[in-house]
Amino acid sequence: MKNLLSIEALSASEIHEILQLAAEMKATRGKHAAHPLRHQCWAMIFSKSSTRTRVSFEVGIRELGGDVLFLNANDIQLGRGEPIKDTARVMGRMIHGAVIRTYAQSDVVDFAHYSGVPTINALTDDEHPCQILADLQTIQESLGGDITNKIVTFVGDGACNVPISWIWAAARIGFELRIAAPKTYQPSEELLARVAAKNVHITDDVNAAAEGADVLYTDVWVSMGKEDEAAYRIAQLGGYCIDSALVERAKPGALVMHCLPAYRGKEITEEALEAHAGTIFTQAENRLHAQKAVLSLVAQG
Repeated sequence: MKNLLSIEALSASEIHEILQLAAEMKATRGKHAAHPLRHQCWAMIFSKSSTRTRVSFEVGIRELGGDVLFLNANDIQLGRGEPIKDTARVMGRMIHGAVIRTYAQSDVVDFAHYSGVPTINALTDDEHPCQILADLQTIQESLGGDITNKIVTFVGDGACNVPISWIWAAARIGFELRIAAPKTYQPSEELLARVAAKNVHITDDVNAAAEGADVLYTDVWVSMGKEDEAAYRIAQLGGYCIDSALVERAKPGALVMHCLPAYRGKEITEEALEAHAGTIFTQAENRLHAQKAVLSLVAQG
């Protein structure tokens, strides 16, 4: 695996390989036998702010033996309009790999192409692959190794990067995915036609979607770059909140998951979040282990 650009670009076998290595990384943290990034310097190029992504990648790169250079897009010539392909061709001659968190998916794809170095998508408007890999690891740890017979229900804005990555994950490895969202916040017909997965179900009925689910999952209603739409989005998505009543509709012992940051009283209640904080903050921790697995695999080509 040369790059991680999207869940869409991964095969089922690659996803399972990442998850297996992520579990090993977690079990052997602090006593890794190999350090595949030794004598390497990786760049982290971030156009979007971050807590979990930045910390987990910086720590992960160092734990695998590498050095890391954090670059806000406004600190380099990208912020003044230099084309991504020119930045990539310069940096590709100096660094050993790149982790990019930005808006356009095409920027990550173009960087990988023009730089020639391993490139990891740390979030774009189209996908959030590292988050979903950590989530899959969390589900496997909590509910058992085989996710193919599980039901994952996503509640909220079903057209943003996290549910889109969930759609591709379901298409690749076969679990049932339900997305409960208002019609104007559902995945596009073009995307669903491209995926063509019978195990992905879209509805505006949040209660029906939660019935018997193994996992209830949500994300913020106002993603980065959508702040101007905040009031409208909150009004439209107001009925799509994970609360104790919705959790009761899910399977007994169901996981409640949130990729954070969480806005209590909007997409999830304080009560629901705190009751399931163990799972939610294990998700955050697993970003480190899943990303170390990805870093190790792309470094080896």
